[in-house]
Amino acid sequence: MEWNFQNAEELAAALRAGDVTSVELTDAAIARIERDDKQINAVCVPDFDRAREAARGADEARARGEVRPLLGIPVTVKESYDVAGLPTTWGMPVHRDFVPAEDAVQVSRLRAAGAVVLGKTNVPLGLQDLQSYNEIHGTTNNPWDQTRTPGGSSGGSAAALAAGFGALSIGSDIGGSLRTPAHFCGVYAHKPTLGLVANRGMVPPTAPALPVDLDLAVVGPMARTARDLTLLLDVMAGPDPLTLGVAHDLRLPPARHRRLSDFRVLVLDEHPFLPTGSAVRAGVNRVAEALADGGARVERHTALLPDLAEAATLYTQLLFSGTAARLPAEAYEEMRTRAAGLGADDRSLGAARLRGMVFSHRDWIGANDRRELHRHGWRQLFAEFDAVVCPITPTPAFPHDHNPDLLERRIDIDGVAHPYLDQLVWAGLATMPGLPATAVPAGLSPDGLPVGVQLIGPMFEDRTPLRLAELLEQRIGGFQAPRQVAPPPGSARRVPGSVSRAGRGHLSAG
Repeated sequence: MEWNFQNAEELAAALRAGDVTSVELTDAAIARIERDDKQINAVCVPDFDRAREAARGADEARARGEVRPLLGIPVTVKESYDVAGLPTTWGMPVHRDFVPAEDAVQVSRLRAAGAVVLGKTNVPLGLQDLQSYNEIHGTTNNPWDQTRTPGGSSGGSAAALAAGFGALSIGSDIGGSLRTPAHFCGVYAHKPTLGLVANRGMVPPTAPALPVDLDLAVVGPMARTARDLTLLLDVMAGPDPLTLGVAHDLRLPPARHRRLSDFRVLVLDEHPFLPTGSAVRAGVNRVAEALADGGARVERHTALLPDLAEAATLYTQLLFSGTAARLPAEAYEEMRTRAAGLGADDRSLGAARLRGMVFSHRDWIGANDRRELHRHGWRQLFAEFDAVVCPITPTPAFPHDHNPDLLERRIDIDGVAHPYLDQLVWAGLATMPGLPATAVPAGLSPDGLPVGVQLIGPMFEDRTPLRLAELLEQRIGGFQAPRQVAPPPGSARRVPGSVSRAGRGHLSAG
């Protein structure tokens, strides 16, 4: 039996039925990693000896009658999470030997739920790119096309899932770092509502692992099915016990609807700052048609939508103000000089980045006040709609581009070059106001690359876009294994109805 592409829900059922042991699942996952990861380079810090030990413990616990949500299921963890006894480097060579003494709170929750941690997955330098490569661990390749990136900064986790290296993974997101890799690799991810999931221990190396309220940034689940996202989010969600002095427990409201025909959905595929590529536009339209065919109310326009240009500008300013806050004094002064030279009428995203990098506290407060107006606008919109469907980035996975200056890079959208960092605007649509967003597969491009879209939901109503993702999966299919790593025909379940193949700048990607 080929287990590596079974989802977590299926593996849990097989474990309960006695059809397989955790040791067998873990050995199968390790064998696959050892066979295939030489080409993909997703699992950069293996922890196989402890994984086998944890698997034996899981089998013993099950024999004693213990019931835990992830008991015995192999998973991976993004390199940026602290795991006791393993290096946490964020890809920075100066920290290649840093080993934290304790697990991040989310790693502890995985272990408490019974998961078997196979190892850590690759990231970009400092988590600051939409690709995943660094001098310590090298370049992670997309399992669909090794000449292309799997995305970043949770690219190693997405590539691991697409290649069958564990059933689940955990990542983080501030610039689309969960959603973009999911989109590029054809898997699922969920950016939770800001503040829903504790982040302690997902911290740059040598910094103290303290409970902090981050602006924009979140941690969240990745999986190969929508239901697995919900399973893992239930393990992850809740406050940090160091903050509230209580065990983690947060009961989110149920999804607004159970049936697709009850959903009210706004569909967007145009942005004022850059075009949407034809392959991604087709994916958005594929989802829109499936929703309409399922009886959902689908609309393309509403006066309730907050201004997309202002939203992108605010997001860019807030993102880069945080990124530049720890620049050396000399670099900060250079940025101040450059910003002072901008024309007053320059409203480009490049100007917004530069202005944000030298924000005063007064400037930040003003931007935050405008953000609150946008949040109120979203509350009004979600009184009339249940979810918003839109792109994650304007293109499928792009070829590796290791130009060290991100400002010199370009992204090709249907043959036209655009500034590399401008592609963050779609991810920022949910990030700036702190809304939940679920990344879902939406078929393949004409070139055979995965295309995903995001389902944005109301704040703290994460179960609504997650339920919509599940209903969409039933109608149009979900994850497909890449040709290069697919199991033999008939050896692993595929979702019915899967869409066929026919059919140096500064950035904190999170």
